[in-house]
Amino acid sequence: MIRVVVVDDEALVRSGFRLILNAADDMEVVATTAGGEAADTVRRERPDVVLLDIRMPDVDGLTVLRQLRAMPEPPVVAMLTTFDADEYILTALRSGAAGFLLKDTEPDQLAQLVRTLAAGGVVMSPKASRAVWQSHPGAGAVDDGEAARVGRLTEREREVLVLIAEGLSNADIGGRVHLSAGTVKDHVSSILTKLRVGSRVQAALLAQRAGLLDERRRSESGR
Repeated sequence: MIRVVVVDDEALVRSGFRLILNAADDMEVVATTAGGEAADTVRRERPDVVLLDIRMPDVDGLTVLRQLRAMPEPPVVAMLTTFDADEYILTALRSGAAGFLLKDTEPDQLAQLVRTLAAGGVVMSPKASRAVWQSHPGAGAVDDGEAARVGRLTEREREVLVLIAEGLSNADIGGRVHLSAGTVKDHVSSILTKLRVGSRVQAALLAQRAGLLDERRRSESGR
């Protein structure tokens, strides 16, 4: 079972997420809480995934994220937001969040997104990701060093990087490109080393900024 904690200042949001996720056979919302009790709740419940509101009145989500990331065995954390261009999203992703979900995500998609997070995938809606970069123009351009590092990727590594940015786990990537999960893991390690980034999220962000996903979409639409 995938153990989930939902952190949000609104009781209605917490109860809604609990109802939706508990309907799935493979996950359980073990606790819901406001931000002030989040760290203690996570230490007690030891969830696999935390869905964390990015804007709360008692303590902001970025502070809670730092508290959770400092734990010896931190859970996977995805931020919850109402705005697809929330100014705090970029900071959260750079601070260790594994992605973000819009609060109006369709109920039938929510459980699958949590499964992706639990499996080590990245959750970032392409529409919302573009909005994030458009709202931070200075952050949206790769510099010469980053472009050179992307250029050193092999064709297979670029393919794997695009699939990372699309949110796929190693097992899902392996199924897509007909490789074992172990081989995909080796590719991911090589990608992170070549790009000089510390996480899949940072690699995914760089792929977004470098336009690799747009290249992929143009290529597929031209077939």
